[in-house]
Formats: sequence, structure tokens, C-alpha cells
Amino acid sequence: MPPHDVIKHAMNWGWAVAATLASFAISAVGTRVVLAHLCARAILDHPNERSSHATPTPRGGGIAVLAAVLPIWLLIEIFGPNSSRNALWPIGAALVLALVSWRDDVRGLSARMRFAVHIGAVAIGLVAFVLREPIFQGVLPLWLDRLVAGFIWLWFLNLFNFMDGIDGITGGETAALGIGAALVSLAVAAEGDALYGLTIAAAALGFLWWNWHPAKIFMGDVGSVPLGYLLGWLLLDLASRGAWAAALILPLYYLADASLTLMRRLVRRERIWQAHREHFYQRAVQGGLSHSAVVGAILLVNVALIGLAFWSLPTFPYPFAAVSHETWDFPWLQLALAVFVVLLLLGFLGTRRPKAMR
Repeated sequence: MPPHDVIKHAMNWGWAVAATLASFAISAVGTRVVLAHLCARAILDHPNERSSHATPTPRGGGIAVLAAVLPIWLLIEIFGPNSSRNALWPIGAALVLALVSWRDDVRGLSARMRFAVHIGAVAIGLVAFVLREPIFQGVLPLWLDRLVAGFIWLWFLNLFNFMDGIDGITGGETAALGIGAALVSLAVAAEGDALYGLTIAAAALGFLWWNWHPAKIFMGDVGSVPLGYLLGWLLLDLASRGAWAAALILPLYYLADASLTLMRRLVRRERIWQAHREHFYQRAVQGGLSHSAVVGAILLVNVALIGLAFWSLPTFPYPFAAVSHETWDFPWLQLALAVFVVLLLLGFLGTRRPKAMR
């Protein structure tokens, strides 16, 4: 390797280490500061019939996570390796989402207002894909490609918010998706996306220090909504680089749990935007499992999904020389295994009956 390439490679690794450590430190320390502020102002999430906690807990810790993620993502986008400025639009939209979601956490907003802001944020974020390859690899006309991508993005940021219902689940999922996206990004030579994944994962781990069961602080919509938005952008960006199967496999548990629960509520003609305790992971907690045990099982499955996502890439070293490249370009096996693993988890979580029924 020529000397200038060695220097460039070392600088890129230096960027990654510095940005990741800074993201973790800012989030961990910032969460402690935000915790004191929320307690002083009595901004608390009080238990009710739809809650999975028993004592009033400060809500709004996502402020510290975003205080780490947004500035560091901005620095990466401006000064980092292979910067393309594509992330400037979603970074700005995520800030708007954070401000609106904080207002919702403190005073409450109508579902219609929240949804309108979400649609606007997705529309702004799609500007980042104007000069990019089709997200669905040319299967759809370009206008339909962007329209379907926007719908999926909108659904993902909302389901990410819906799934934030027990201690540690959103922080753990964010860390898993960030690490998985970083590994996939390195495999497809997207160093910028790798840095985004590492730093958002580090910020989530810093927050988990305070949010692991029993949680001292909750993330709130101010954290879960913008994080779902940013992770959705990162996954769509990977799909546009050809890693569409990996982008589907990585969040598959969240997609399955939220979507199946939504369909069940729709069949019963219930208001899907209202808070409830019907997700598979919530039913497991009602059935006697601790928050830590449920999140631990989800993280274990996420490790398997990260491995399957990496295996689904065309650049993955094939284990059998007799298997042709074309056979692996359409990763049916990896997708099927991912669905199987997630179904096992859903079965484990969803078949536990509440204590009262037992």
C-alpha cells in the first residue's frame, strides 16, 4: 500500500474512533445532566393501565442522545471521509422532529399534527436521494421508487416510536441497528454510512447506561422519533447501494412485531395511534419476564440478524466454490432464515400469558 494511502487509512480510522468515543461520552454525561433537569421540572412519565413501569420516571432522555448524534453526524458529513453532503437534509429534518416531539412530550400534540410533521420530514429527507441510485434497484419506475421508499420510511419512524415501551428496548435496538449498518457499510465501501452507524450506536449505549432496567430515565418521543427517522434514512441509503436485503433483515424484528400488532388492532377496529400494551415484547413482560430478559432475547436475535445481513451481501465470501455468484445475488436463504429466527422470537414472547390469567 502506498504511503499516502496508509496515511489516509489511518486518518479514517482515527475519525471513527474519535467520533465513536465522543458520541458515547456526550450521550452518557448528557443523559445525567438531562435527568437532573427533568427531575427538577417534574417532567415525568406516570404509570397508567398502558404502562410497563410502576413508578413515575423522568421522560426526555433522548435530548442527550440527539445532542451527541446530530452535531457529530454534521461534522462527519462536512469533514469526514468521502463526504457527499447527502445527510444534511435528514440531519436538519431530524432536528425539527426533535423539537416537535419534545413539545409533544411536555404538552401533547394531536396525532394529526404529529403525522403531518412526520410526512414533511420524510419529504425533506428524500431530497438526499435525488442523485442516488434507485432504492429498489430499478424494479420500480423512479417516481414510484421514491414514493414507496417514503412510505416505508414514514412507517419505520412511527413503528420505532411505537416500540419504545420497556426499559432498554429502544437503546438496545438503536445500538444493534447502528452496529449492523456500520458492518454492512464497510462491506459495500460506504465509509460515511459506517461512521453514522458507529456513532448512533455509541450514543445509544451511552443512554443505555441510565435506561437499562430498572430505568432511571426514559427516552421519550424526543428521542425515539428522530432516531427512528435517522436509522430509516441509513437503511434506505444502504438499500440504494445494493444492500437491500441487509437493509430489510437488520430491523426485521421491529418491523414484524409492530406490523403484526398493528394488523391485529386494525382487525378489531381499534385506534392504532393510541398507546397500548399489545406488542409481543409487552405481552412477555406481562407474562412474567423481566425487561432485561426480554431485551436480552431481542438483542440475541439482532446478533443473528446482523450475521444474516452480512451474509446476504454479494461481496460475502461464498462457503462453497461450486455455488455461482448469480445464485447468491438474490438471497432467498438469508431472508428465509431471518424470518424464521424472528418468528421464533415472536413465538417465545407472544405465547406467554399474563400473570392474572394464569
